[in-house]
Amino acid sequence: MAAQFSEENIQELKFRLEDAAIKCSERCLYQSAKWAAEMLDSIVPIANYDTDPDSPMDIPEAPRIPENPYLRTQDPVEAALEAQESHKYLLAKSYFDTREYDRCAAIFLPPAIPPVPLPTASPNATKSRQSLTPQKGKSKNSNAKDPGGPRNPYPRISQKSLFLALYAKYLAGEKRKDEETEMVLGPADGGTTVNRELPDLARGLEGWFVQQEEKGLDERSSGWLEYLYGVILLKGRNEDEAKKWLIRSVHLNPFHWGAWQELNDLLGSTEDLKQVEAHLPENIMTLIFHVYCSQELYQATDDTYQGLSELDSIFPTSSFLKTQRALLFYHSKDFESASEIFTEILILSPHRLDSLDHYSNILYVMGNRPQLAFIAQIATATDKFRPETCCVVGNYYSLKSEHEKAVMYFRRALTLDRNFLSAWILMGHEYVEMKNTHAAIESYRRAVDLNRKDCRAWYGLGQAYEVLDMSFYALFYYQRAAALRPYDPKMWQAVGTCYAEMDRVEQSIKALKRALVAGAYYADDTSQTGSGLGRKILDPETLHQIASLYERIGEEEEAATYMELTLQQESGQVPVEEEEVSSDNEDDQDGNDTQRSSRRARKSASFNQHEEEEVTWHGTGVTATTSKARLWLARWSLRNGDLERADQLAGELCQDGVEVEEAKALMRDVRARREDDE
Repeated sequence: MAAQFSEENIQELKFRLEDAAIKCSERCLYQSAKWAAEMLDSIVPIANYDTDPDSPMDIPEAPRIPENPYLRTQDPVEAALEAQESHKYLLAKSYFDTREYDRCAAIFLPPAIPPVPLPTASPNATKSRQSLTPQKGKSKNSNAKDPGGPRNPYPRISQKSLFLALYAKYLAGEKRKDEETEMVLGPADGGTTVNRELPDLARGLEGWFVQQEEKGLDERSSGWLEYLYGVILLKGRNEDEAKKWLIRSVHLNPFHWGAWQELNDLLGSTEDLKQVEAHLPENIMTLIFHVYCSQELYQATDDTYQGLSELDSIFPTSSFLKTQRALLFYHSKDFESASEIFTEILILSPHRLDSLDHYSNILYVMGNRPQLAFIAQIATATDKFRPETCCVVGNYYSLKSEHEKAVMYFRRALTLDRNFLSAWILMGHEYVEMKNTHAAIESYRRAVDLNRKDCRAWYGLGQAYEVLDMSFYALFYYQRAAALRPYDPKMWQAVGTCYAEMDRVEQSIKALKRALVAGAYYADDTSQTGSGLGRKILDPETLHQIASLYERIGEEEEAATYMELTLQQESGQVPVEEEEVSSDNEDDQDGNDTQRSSRRARKSASFNQHEEEEVTWHGTGVTATTSKARLWLARWSLRNGDLERADQLAGELCQDGVEVEEAKALMRDVRARREDDE
């Protein structure tokens, strides 16, 4: 796509982003306006500006900046209405900016609730009015004129003014909802409190769209009201309709980033993304949306990186795109690369707090306490009342094992923004550390309600239920996490452990073999081969667990094979091809799994014997797990009459310093067996 962008395309892109930033700001969609302005700034050539402040500027010779053709309203009827309402609009926007949402809406819309409650004729009248409360607005007018369908309850005003008024009513309802829930995870914070403005807003907008369609005016729509209707439907759990209206909104107004973000919230898998992409417009915003959704769905694929590189050629200094690349590295567990990118962003824009909570998560995993303390100080100095700042400070206290203080800061973040996903998840982690399992479960549930794509919340729920010895529930949540991140070995290890606790050994073995494939990595060996390629290292813990499960069901040959593989991870000398390991993940319908494993063990032994002196491979070294495998193999060899192998393994155990007494006892048994044979 980058190759198709000429200078004319770049100029048009600037015009469209400038138009989006201004119009989003006029409609008080400040986050979308900020995004468009930042993307615009990342493509403006520096050569257009005079960088020397002392040089004289000759105004007549200054380059003429072309006029933006998108800034003016295209529809003459809408332009006339906006001109008539300009003074009222300024007043309404000033009320909005001072957070007087009801007052803002009242400028253009008549109040829906009378200021003084009407007197009732009888006690039954009160009961009937309360039961009709969710359907206010429909009972008064629709019965008289249009009993069969929705009608437009709004006066004839411009779409710009109508959007501002309805958006103010929506935010007023959200504000009242937060006030009713009071403290985070308090008695009233059960997730049952709703925005009471939603039914009236949905009904009114539906009537407005029906009237526009009947009059043939739907083509004049600019996409803003479609976006608001989609948000309202999404809040009301009507996801299919919300998806339809948001797609319509991005067709009409493709450079409004807020609509793309809401559409992303409706996608739960890569299949959903493919279905939606078939209905999206073909422009650069669809490519940005694809990269953003792929990152949210943990798809760190070549296709995602290629799209990101194409966008980098158009927006070379975009902090948003740099953040997406850093998060892709983070999901791939390349914490060093992710940390370097976030450090670069912090150097270029030290007061930027967006996504700083993700950076603190990376530093937390790396155990980089000094750097985490540094960014906590920067964030606090910039704005201590931002949810991102509270999460950074909470992570710092969590790394210091001060979990009560960490919970306090995560609660503060949620007090500032109830929909801040990271705070719910991190607070759940802290409650797990504090052994408050029920509070952890509630925190993770709230995170899942906000974003079903975040595997951390599903995995946390699995951990919490596993602590409560409820393996069936834990298995369900672990499976959801594994479905979101199928290449994360930790997810499949958790699934396998749950199966083992439920005595479903064969399914446990299959899950652990998937973890084995997902967790395999290549150790670099540039010193010997010069090619940067290495041999595959397998997780010894998972191998030992699989071997123990095979022993549990009486298949000692398979157990011995995996014990051998566990032992061979010490030196990394495992000539196992990816296809062979992957084949263990399939159902063993032909009964040849044992033969494959035995053949693999023989190949490993042959490799160790002939190539040990030629190549030095990287391995795990002696660990407690490999020593357990060595002890098991020594006993197994003794039982099967392989006295030489048993004596060799027992001698190695004595050198390792692990299970020394057991090793000495084995050596005595070997000597006694040899004497009996002689």
